[in-house]
Formats: sequence, structure tokens, C-alpha cells
Amino acid sequence: MDSAFIIEKSIFIVVIFAFTMLMAMYSTWAERKVAAFLQDRVGPNRAGWGGLLQPLADGMKLFAKEEFEPNTKNRFLFFVGPAIAMSTALMTSAVIPWGDKLEIFGRTVILQATDIDVSLLYIFGVVSVGVYGIMIGGWASNNKFSLMGAVRAASQMVSYEVAMGLSMIALLMMTGTLSLKEISVQQHGMSWNVFYQPLSFLIFLICAFAETNRTPFDLAECESELIGGYHTEYSSMKMGFYLFAEYANMFISSTIIAVLFFGGYNYPGMSWALENWGVNIANVIGIGALFIKLCFFIFFFMWIRWTIPRFRYDQLMNLGWKILIPLSIVNIIITGICILAFK
Repeated sequence: MDSAFIIEKSIFIVVIFAFTMLMAMYSTWAERKVAAFLQDRVGPNRAGWGGLLQPLADGMKLFAKEEFEPNTKNRFLFFVGPAIAMSTALMTSAVIPWGDKLEIFGRTVILQATDIDVSLLYIFGVVSVGVYGIMIGGWASNNKFSLMGAVRAASQMVSYEVAMGLSMIALLMMTGTLSLKEISVQQHGMSWNVFYQPLSFLIFLICAFAETNRTPFDLAECESELIGGYHTEYSSMKMGFYLFAEYANMFISSTIIAVLFFGGYNYPGMSWALENWGVNIANVIGIGALFIKLCFFIFFFMWIRWTIPRFRYDQLMNLGWKILIPLSIVNIIITGICILAFK
């Protein structure tokens, strides 16, 4: 492994982390703009043109706010909670193929931090660790509402991870790989997995809402019952980490949905563009295609928030255990029958 390769990958990882943080920051601006559009309002429009500097103003406000800490002996865990939540949100971007490759100064740069054979399992593993950040933060806050919110979040995320994992089994039976890179390559042109596994896509999408604690699955932080949920006692940037982690998870979830079911960086006519325009131009267009797809799903997350009311907690758990899991199992059986029938 030469030093140039290490430098190349280090730069790419820093760029991806910075881009994830930038998307998380400006998702807060987009959320308020989408909400304003749906409610026939203007939204943020004072800080910068069209309110584009509003996320920077919000970030500066969070940094400048006074820090409050609850009277608890678990001061270390109180700090560790948001750190785990933010770290796991950023780590999931390491195995996502953001494009195919670029030719730069005679070197072939692969647009993926690392391509491991079990990248889908890696994402599920990292996402599972994110539960600890919420649970530790809620428990260390020494507040009954924070603890109740953390317990809700943990049970909700664990429950919907089962359905999400089962929905992926049908997709894996069809693609025969756990590598996100290979799954993207198989979806060249318009051979998108959503056309072959629509039920897997629907289940995965619903579970993604639950995993990111987005409405109508935001029972962990519903203000009408639990004040602010697991981050009730947090202030300043520790609270900011929890908020940014939610938007970073939404960004990564949208990207994973685009990669698994909508071709990732593939687009119609990509082969023609590679032959006529060259590797760099064709793959830059591919990066743009992936960005458009993930932005659509980010908008969809926000659209749902301001359209559908919040579930009751019993409805949320019933949906996960009594509807989504049986549907996932049925989808696995149907997929197996179809594979044997058309083999």
C-alpha cells in the first residue's frame, strides 16, 4: 500500500465527512423551507439570500449557548451519548459508492472510501451501535422524561431493524452480494432493484423513517408527551450533535435507498457517455444523478413530516411486529419461488 493511496483515501474520507456535515446542516434549512412551502409561509429569509446563512447562524448560536449539566454522577456518559450518536451517523458513509471512478493525474480514484464484501452488514452493525448513543444519553440525563424517550427510541429502533434486515434478505437473494458497489454495478441503465423488489423497497423505506426517528415515528422525542425526549437535558453543541446526527442519518438513509433500489450513480445512457465523453465527465454526471436521487428522498422525508400525524406507540409497535415483519417473510418466500421458477 503506497503513501499516495493512503493520502488519496484520507482526503476522500475528509471530503465525505465534510459533505455529510454540510448536508446535515443545510437539511435544517431545507426542512424549514419545505415546511413553509407546505404551510404557505416564507420560512427563514433574513440571514443571507433566501436564508442560506441561517444554518450558520443556528450553529453559532449552539456554540455560544451556555452549557447546563444535570446533577448526575454519570457526567462522563452524559458526554459520551451525543458523541456516539454523531460518530455512528458519520461512519456509515464510509462504504457508500458515491460514483464509479475518476482519472486524476494519471491515477484511478475510486469514489468510495472502502469497498468491503459485507458493506451492507457493516451499515447495519454501525446503525445498531447508534442505539447506545441515545440510550446512554437518556439514562445519564437523570430525568424520567429523557429515560422514557430513550427507552422508546431503543425499542423502536431494535424492532424496526428486524423488519429492515428481513426486507434486505429478499434483495440479497436476487443480487447475490452484500457489497454496495456490486449492487450498484448490477443496476446499470434502468435495471433498478425497485422494479424487481417493490415490497422490499416499501418496507425498507418505512423502517428508515423509524430508524431515523422521523415523523410519524418520532415517539422518542414527541414534545406533547415527553418535552424533548432523550435530549431534554442537553444544551449547546451536545444537543446540536443529537440534532445533526438525526439529519446526517436522514441523508445517509436517503443515499442508501438510492444505492440499493434506484441504481445509485447509474443513469440512462451512462454507457454511451463513457464511450463518447470519457470516464471523468460520465462519472461526474453519475455523482450528480446520485445527488438528485438522494435529495428527492430527503425532500420525501420532510414532506411526510408535515403531512402525516404521529402514531400512538402501540400502533407503531404493531406496525413493526405484526405487519412489516410478516410482510418481509412473505416477500422472502415469493422471491425464492420466483428465483426457482425462472432459474
